[in-house]
Amino acid sequence: MKRMLACAALFLGLPAVHSQTVSSPSYVRSEVQITVRDGVTLHTVIFRPAGSEKSGPPLPFLMQRTPYGVDEASAKAIASGKPELAASGYIFVYQDIRGRYGSGGQFVMNRPIVKHTAKIDVDETTDTRDTVDWLLKHEANNNGKVGVVGISYPGFTAIMAGIDAHPAVKAISPQAPMTDIWLGDDFFHNGAFRQTYGYDYVQELEAQKTDVRPSSKEDQFDFFLKHVNFAGAASSAGMTQLPTAKVFLSQPSYVKFWQDMAVETHLGVPEVPTLEVGGYWDQEDMWGPQAEYAAMRPKEAADDPQHRVFLVLGPWNHGGWARGPGDSLGGEFGKVSFGGVPSGAIYRRTIEAPFFEFYLKGKPGFDLKDTASFRSGENAWHRYESWPPRQGFRDTRVYLAPDKKLTATAPAGAYDVTAAAYVADPADPVPYRHRPVQSTYGDGSMWRTWLVEDQKFVSGRKDLANFTTPALAAPVTVTGDVVADLFAATTGTDADWIVKLIDVYPDSEGGYQLMVADEILRGRYRNSFTAPQPVKAGEVNEYKWSLHGVDHTFLPGHRMMVEVQSSWFPLYDRNPQTYVDNIMAAPASAYKAETISLFGSAKYPSHLDLPVTTDSSLP
Repeated sequence: MKRMLACAALFLGLPAVHSQTVSSPSYVRSEVQITVRDGVTLHTVIFRPAGSEKSGPPLPFLMQRTPYGVDEASAKAIASGKPELAASGYIFVYQDIRGRYGSGGQFVMNRPIVKHTAKIDVDETTDTRDTVDWLLKHEANNNGKVGVVGISYPGFTAIMAGIDAHPAVKAISPQAPMTDIWLGDDFFHNGAFRQTYGYDYVQELEAQKTDVRPSSKEDQFDFFLKHVNFAGAASSAGMTQLPTAKVFLSQPSYVKFWQDMAVETHLGVPEVPTLEVGGYWDQEDMWGPQAEYAAMRPKEAADDPQHRVFLVLGPWNHGGWARGPGDSLGGEFGKVSFGGVPSGAIYRRTIEAPFFEFYLKGKPGFDLKDTASFRSGENAWHRYESWPPRQGFRDTRVYLAPDKKLTATAPAGAYDVTAAAYVADPADPVPYRHRPVQSTYGDGSMWRTWLVEDQKFVSGRKDLANFTTPALAAPVTVTGDVVADLFAATTGTDADWIVKLIDVYPDSEGGYQLMVADEILRGRYRNSFTAPQPVKAGEVNEYKWSLHGVDHTFLPGHRMMVEVQSSWFPLYDRNPQTYVDNIMAAPASAYKAETISLFGSAKYPSHLDLPVTTDSSLP
């Protein structure tokens, strides 16, 4: 029960632990069923300060809509989780989205936005509007203003509240929102299928109306290897007819189904002030907040005084900003400290609370101009006029060179110089975290902090390549979007490409290898996400993709390392490395060991593009 309450606190956007004590009023709890336009009723729990319906200043609403159940929401959780907001006074509203827990109707995963031409045309935007209408009419002594906040799936419903927004919605905060679950969030990254996560999460949300989490005592590395492909694993769990699993199995490319679910294509000039929040070590939705910000920010007029989109990025895992002080991150297999700076507490106190206070109550104190980012290594907050920032930064390249060298010196000489080669064998894939690999949210799972696991546990393998600088004589700060640009060949007809940017600590600090940026690209999608193509065996191809945002200082005495590999199992399904139309059902005979060659020549200069501070110098 204690674990369930902690999880409920996260999904409600409420931390299980908070270091600050603030006096807050007593809250009165009520439950209602709100009927929306197509007759479906949505289970809603409301907390308001005792007596506020009859006296005192009118209060705004602060709402969250979730698939994870709201029955465990409590006044105590509000007071301990959002003390500044609770003390100030809000009408807190928590709602089960349609088809989940106490709400009627059919649940649809990341329900796409539809054209509202008939009464039966519903989506999360219409359910939000209808809920707001009801609240304004039925909750006494409200000030006519609504804020919407949420983390993860509730982050998705929060951004929905800002599309075709109800006039009363005055501020939203999508935090780690599920944005495009094929391009870069939960289920796929650049075409590579996030197998263990998809397997567990779809069962959690679609096999039941609640969210009991699958848990297995078997090492998931062994389980997925044994079942060969996702079709075999899904069949063993009896989940092949679950709606999203059916699409996994039949439509693994970026087809209309996935495109319709994407949020970023619906985002124009932000209709309401929007505070996007994300973590640099978010194991689920690190891409979403940056993608939504990138979709909206350029569409704001430069001379518009009503700046409406803001971004906060910090040293957190999924939802980590909403619990605890945020002065460290990690677990049994690696832990990084942020110099005692309570990044999460600072964010909640100086950015989140003032944001809602300003836009819902008109109180001064929200002074963020655009972006706030916590720079790890230096362990300090910075504020920028845009993301990625340009002033004070320059683009530089680090090249993958022979003899495991990572250098800022461009290659010269023969066009066919190989920087490294290795044999990738699907029968012995590279694990993405220490074994045994537990179910995603199973007992004892290391899922939440795997992105800060010490990478030494795989860096000595022969089926990957490492490139490292000498120990740095001066700090090097990387801030902005890191891009991998590989020139490579395979003896097969398909391959996966994983690149990690790693901070290697000095031997005196254990030689800890901290991933700073990392991402995967499935080779068949190198030219198009909608039209996969085989790779010609032996042909040199360019593979270019983003490793996403970074704000990190590599300190003197540390080394910068780039690691390249071709499997990340079982988080990502194995690429057979021989082209098949549908990897989800690839036969065992298709999985072949192949030789991977990475080039480092003047013609084929494999490299990373890094935005560094103007005073940074790489060897």
